[in-house]
Amino acid sequence: MHRHNGTVNEPIPVTRAVGHGTAKLMPDVDRERAWLLTVDGAPQSYVDLDEPAHLEFEYVRRLGHVLDTLAEPGRPLDALHLGGGALTLPRYLAATRPGSRQDVVEFDRELLDLVAEQLPLPEGADVTPHAADARAWLEAAPDASADVLVADVFGGSRVPAHLTSVAYAREAARVLRADGVYLGNLADAAPFAFLRSQLATLGTVFEELVLIAEPGVLRGRRFGNAVLAAAHRPLDIAALARRTAADAFPARVEHGAALRDFTGGARPVRDADAVPSPEPPDGAFGIG
Repeated sequence: MHRHNGTVNEPIPVTRAVGHGTAKLMPDVDRERAWLLTVDGAPQSYVDLDEPAHLEFEYVRRLGHVLDTLAEPGRPLDALHLGGGALTLPRYLAATRPGSRQDVVEFDRELLDLVAEQLPLPEGADVTPHAADARAWLEAAPDASADVLVADVFGGSRVPAHLTSVAYAREAARVLRADGVYLGNLADAAPFAFLRSQLATLGTVFEELVLIAEPGVLRGRRFGNAVLAAAHRPLDIAALARRTAADAFPARVEHGAALRDFTGGARPVRDADAVPSPEPPDGAFGIG
């Protein structure tokens, strides 16, 4: 907050019509250069321009924990992000793993323009935004070109159907290197038909699956986000469990037999049967 001659220059919220609704950038009163991005009232991203390694949302912190444990600290990664928002995780990787090369695919060009104008990327961050459909871009991407693929795509408040099928999972695996890791943010509630179907779908392509979620969500008490990691190699479960348990918002890490039991008899999703993730209940994300 800046004070001049006894007056306070408060940052001013920005509202703009974008390709898919109304975007709002709202300043955080507690952090000087931090902003919350909402689209049609649903929170999309939180960015602190002074501290790009600060992750505010619970599920984004969990994605951050996985990114931290993928390789030795500071090692650059080639990352592909499906879903852009305000580029929170690309900023995080640029800060924690300098020299990372990153592509961000966001369907809404006007949203990308708003973010570029109001929340510029830090100097030296090698982040290239692309206004495109995530699956179409993925299908055109070169083989074995990414160390990590982060999928956080929501049309409104739902994961689009064409990003939930076996054909999509195969494209993700093709673009990832042999030791690459797929990371997805999914939202569901008991009885978890969508989440189970996604575990079954990714399990047709990747040998290793890990689910990170708050215990209350896993016990079926409320609708919420779950982070799904998938790879051809074992992930560092112990490091991941330590980080997620010590977080301000503790979560459980499920894998192996317990995760197979959770998936149960769920069937992999074919393109012809694919549906979007469920509509969240009113108030699920805490912003009207």
